[in-house]
Amino acid sequence: MTKISTIFGFAAVAAVAVTPVLAQTVADTDVPNTSLNIPGNVQVYGDAKSNVYRPSATVNGEIITATDIEQRMALIRVANNNMELPADQEQALRQQVFSNLIDEKLQIQEARAAEITIDENLVNDQFARLAARYKQSPEQFTAYLASKGSSAAAVKQQIRGEYAWDRLLQRNVQSTTNVSKDEVDAIYKRTMEAKGQDEFHLAEIYLTATPETVEAVAQNAQKIVQALQGGGSFQAYARQFSEASTAVVGGDLGWVRAGQLPDSMADAARQMQPGQLVGPIEVPGGVSIMLMVDRRQVLTADPRDAVLSLKQISLDFPAGTTEAKASELAGQFAEATRSIAGCGAADAVAQKLGASVVSRDGISMRQLPAPLQGTLINLQVGQTTQPFGAANEGVSVLVLCGRDVPNTVAEPNIEEIENRLLEEKVNKRAQRYLRDLRRDAVIDFS
Repeated sequence: MTKISTIFGFAAVAAVAVTPVLAQTVADTDVPNTSLNIPGNVQVYGDAKSNVYRPSATVNGEIITATDIEQRMALIRVANNNMELPADQEQALRQQVFSNLIDEKLQIQEARAAEITIDENLVNDQFARLAARYKQSPEQFTAYLASKGSSAAAVKQQIRGEYAWDRLLQRNVQSTTNVSKDEVDAIYKRTMEAKGQDEFHLAEIYLTATPETVEAVAQNAQKIVQALQGGGSFQAYARQFSEASTAVVGGDLGWVRAGQLPDSMADAARQMQPGQLVGPIEVPGGVSIMLMVDRRQVLTADPRDAVLSLKQISLDFPAGTTEAKASELAGQFAEATRSIAGCGAADAVAQKLGASVVSRDGISMRQLPAPLQGTLINLQVGQTTQPFGAANEGVSVLVLCGRDVPNTVAEPNIEEIENRLLEEKVNKRAQRYLRDLRRDAVIDFS
């Protein structure tokens, strides 16, 4: 089932482009079975000008303008810290944005045909939540977007499209999709039999390749890896470039065991830790980039299943703080907070530093970033993490006030199994639905 996410979760598409791989010349006997009537020695007549990217189109009579495309491109730059791309990569990304706008237009049109309307209050509320992420009011965020070459209208249209497609899937797909008891029972049985085995929550970006093209595709994959290591969104890159069916959900494979993976991926997964990125890895039919979201042992208690009580002490940096000054302030902050002896002393130390304190109970350790999980696992109650933060924001520490670790793990939840199977089926049907809309569309490129 499609879910509405913060807009830059799906606006922050890939910041590098995959270079197209040229088709290989093959003999008649080597033509792959594509179910198309294509001769082995293909001769192309005429030129390819009709297929060249053009900056506007009408989709079933509704216009997508060059301005629409450029405003979406500006959103991508905002979401990727104003990253500038080489000209060839930017052009490839612009083509993909154009394709996404066509899909969005088709989704909104289909929802309208089904008499689905979106309450503008929902759209405005989502826009306000996004503005809050940037510590701005909606009015300030509108001005900020305009200064970057985009607009509030472009963001709201994306939000509107997500809501429209979500409502349409609820009515036309989810309502007619069922999961049988036998399917749920089969998953339950396999889970019980796998108790104690390693299980991995993985995300994947998969690129197809032949033996002749695998080297070039791997080089392109390496560019994506470098961009991800520079802070790019894995989910956004997967949605944009992965050629697997999981692209629609940001490359998320869910929880899998080694036996469900190709050997090369299984070997890598066994060595990976949560948050780690690996690739490109050669797999059957292509190459993959893997992200270890999490790992666990099936139906086995794990220290990271702990529920924590925490205090966060935060010191904001003055506007314009340099990296060097931030490091100096962080060092002083670390020295002052290292001596905290229990949560009862945290407030007094924070007051001396001019820092703020927030107390939170019932925090699942798995909700926290992987580096903090690794630190908190080894802390005793009353101890403090090392400082963390950013130069343009400030620095914080967490004080561990309490930890509740489950001694046993409950049996698989039947309802959760059913919901997961239902979501998988809905996503597959949603892909086919959009494919059919594309096939029936009348698109005029101008």
